[in-house]
Amino acid sequence: MKSKTLKTITFLLLMLVATPQLFAHALWIETKATGTKGKAQEISVFFGEFSDNDITKADKWFSDLKDFSLVLISPSKKETKLTSKALDNKYQAFFTPDEDGVYTVVMHHKVKDVYGTMVLDYNSSATVIVGSAEKGNEAVANSNVISLFSKDAATAKQKTTVNVNALYDGKIATKQKMKVIAPNGWEKELWSNDKGEISFTPIWSGNYMVEFAYTEKASGDHNGKKYDEIWKMATYLISVK
Repeated sequence: MKSKTLKTITFLLLMLVATPQLFAHALWIETKATGTKGKAQEISVFFGEFSDNDITKADKWFSDLKDFSLVLISPSKKETKLTSKALDNKYQAFFTPDEDGVYTVVMHHKVKDVYGTMVLDYNSSATVIVGSAEKGNEAVANSNVISLFSKDAATAKQKTTVNVNALYDGKIATKQKMKVIAPNGWEKELWSNDKGEISFTPIWSGNYMVEFAYTEKASGDHNGKKYDEIWKMATYLISVK
């Protein structure tokens, strides 16, 4: 009995340590903001702590995180499931654009294991402009429950305002806290306005990460484990010239 109790206490202590670390980490997509018809476009999926440039090796991802889904949505709204392969520190996939407009790449994964009493739900997306940006350049192209989108992603420049829109459950996410992380690790928290939008002016060039996390109070059973809340995160990377 003592041995069983000790094991239970040890597990709970490990969860108290592990869960904040999982929250500090995120899944995100990296790809070039523009593409060319007939030319393969590389998609990379990373897991780690962006602000610390701490990227987890692909064979060290926890639970079943590697089983994420990756879907390409064309400007004409055709959906294609992409197959990725593990490299040293990321998963890699490709697609070849065949029409002009904006392609949306959507990643989603709900982790198999329940941590403490919480389900972890990771989401990420990226947009790729091919030729004209008139077709498919809209936030609702992303069907994830929680998502981010910026029409400025392909034209982002230093000292020029970048606008980012947030959606939750198909609606604009008003008065929600977002986080912007600069290439050097500098972070700033912003609250979305009544249009579900945040704005920031990048000082440095390089990759900026926008994060939107929301904890839903909901109870149920997930793969045989009870939970009482679902932590959802969306990420969106913007490359600033």
